[in-house]
Amino acid sequence: RPMATGLHNIVGLQHAAMAIFNAWCDRTPILNLGGGGPQDAAHRRSTDWVHTALVQGNLVRDFVKYDDQPNSIEALPEALLKAYRIATAEPRGPVYVCLDTDVQEREVKSPVFVPDASQFRAPAPPAPNPEALREAGDLLAQAQWPVIVAGELGRNPEALKPLRELAEMLAAPVIDMEGRFAFPNTHPLNLSNAREQALGEADVVLGLDVPSLGVPLGPAVREREAFKPALRPGAKIIHITLLDLERQSWVSDNMWLLPVAVPIAADTLIALPQLIELCRGRLGADAKKRIDGRRAKAEAIFAEAKKRSQAWIEQSWSQKPISSARLFGEINARVKGKSWALVHAHTRRWREALDVTEAEHGIGGGRGGGVGYGLPSSIGAALGYKGSGRLCVSVLGDGDFLMTSNALWTAARYRIPLLVVVFNNRSYYNDEEHQERMARWRDRPVQNKGIGIHIAEPAPDLAAIARALSVEGFGPITEPDQLGPTLDKAIEIVRSGRPAVVDVVTQPR
Repeated sequence: RPMATGLHNIVGLQHAAMAIFNAWCDRTPILNLGGGGPQDAAHRRSTDWVHTALVQGNLVRDFVKYDDQPNSIEALPEALLKAYRIATAEPRGPVYVCLDTDVQEREVKSPVFVPDASQFRAPAPPAPNPEALREAGDLLAQAQWPVIVAGELGRNPEALKPLRELAEMLAAPVIDMEGRFAFPNTHPLNLSNAREQALGEADVVLGLDVPSLGVPLGPAVREREAFKPALRPGAKIIHITLLDLERQSWVSDNMWLLPVAVPIAADTLIALPQLIELCRGRLGADAKKRIDGRRAKAEAIFAEAKKRSQAWIEQSWSQKPISSARLFGEINARVKGKSWALVHAHTRRWREALDVTEAEHGIGGGRGGGVGYGLPSSIGAALGYKGSGRLCVSVLGDGDFLMTSNALWTAARYRIPLLVVVFNNRSYYNDEEHQERMARWRDRPVQNKGIGIHIAEPAPDLAAIARALSVEGFGPITEPDQLGPTLDKAIEIVRSGRPAVVDVVTQPR
């Protein structure tokens, strides 16, 4: 569901620009409302001159779906209705409406007509082209090793049931990308942890709302060289998505352009049930043996991947500093079988230690790749879940936490229950890895990689920062055996309706 924001003039809009960009990358509908200094120069005070732009929407126009600046009270209802409609139409995204100060302060001398908003809702999403969907059904029904790549279809939780039904009917392995939840990681057809092995044998790949096919279908390590897909030559790609309807060139977050044999512009929620029926009608007499063999093979690959993950967890369980396996394992022990939501995740292997089985266990976000996204977005998500009884958990990096830690005051002020666990490796470590890679390329000293990157000597007291903002803070936790009991104390506070922060000193990854 969309939300609205109020942004103060040019300075508020500039401050919010990164958040709007993140919403753009995450396809999140937000109605941003801003004020502008008076266009009439005769009405400006001294500060108004540097707070008046021509045109203010230019600042964010490249990463909003729509912007407007109505110049009268009478024009305002239409501007807001249009902005809301565009924001909520698929693919969704943020919009911006600017109101001149003179317009805001103008006396209303007669009633302003406000039409029935229900008559201006977003259009119903489109169904798939029947011929293209039949072609997709033929390919999937005849495939020897079809693989499903699930992208952002979890934005509609109702689409997850038909995804599972299709995967189980075909015994098709599923690769769940690291965005929104799409497929249980406890399901034996989930081969996300054996991605390259699963894709390497695929003759047909079904992509569902994948923002960039090159990410799941590419190599695990990407350097600055020619793109090398993980697929074998001749593999056919089907992609069902509405993202092709976007028209924006400022940022190419669809990345590499891959050949797609059957592109289908449709809502996956509508297309998947139809695709299931088409595939069911095309499975011939020989299909059962092929599907049973495929299922057994997928289950064997899943078991091997699970074994590797378990070995990693056991090997790193008692490490100091604390490992990501221990951190997520301790969280898993406390949320398993209960009502909870993962509103933000940090590090790359968290799905190997957490049982992720429903839509709330991965709400995605953060595709913009900036620092400082995690805490504000987590508080916003926890606000949405407030009163639901779900325990909201957010795992943040320490650099991310420091960028926007003042957001904790909002959580304290409005009693937003949220468990914040800081993965504190005392570094902007993602950049540290880049520095090391560049040093090796350029034959420079690798030991310099932490200059300007490490957050140490002195290390900030993150729990004290939380307490200064009226949020209960624990840590820094340095002993692995302290982590579980500390999480128990923090969860008790969150269950009482308040936020809590646990600072955990960790391994780099």
